[in-house]
Amino acid sequence: MNISRPLRLAAVCTLISASFAHAEEVGKVDVDWLGNDIVVEAVSDPKVEGVTCHLSYFERGLIDRLQKGNWFEDPSNSSIACRQTGPITIGDIDRGEEGEDVFSERRSIIFKTLRVKRIFDETNQTLIYISHARDVQNGSAKMSMSTVPLFGSGATE
Repeated sequence: MNISRPLRLAAVCTLISASFAHAEEVGKVDVDWLGNDIVVEAVSDPKVEGVTCHLSYFERGLIDRLQKGNWFEDPSNSSIACRQTGPITIGDIDRGEEGEDVFSERRSIIFKTLRVKRIFDETNQTLIYISHARDVQNGSAKMSMSTVPLFGSGATE
């Protein structure tokens, strides 16, 4: 048995996950008696110091899952608000029009993820953050966007 292949795969997965931000749950709001909640998480951009995004999304409860089936999936809806929370220092970010992933979290057992992507609008000196669901099979038009202007912030690159 060749052990080096599984070790290499584990190392690659660790490096990929290390480049993403980690979320910290800062709030949870009950929305009904079925156990459904709105979860609020704080996500700091790992490559742009001084920017924090607050992400909210719907999390289905056990009773709702029992009643409606579809056990392994939560809705794609999310909302995002990003603000300067300290002196901004821009690290080595992707400046292409596709931007880069800042955060990713599973919303189903296999196919769906909730993502936060950063795009740098260099002309207008603005960071754009978009939260959206990524699904292998069905794209979704449900998204939310927030911007952080760099004008006058003293951002360094």
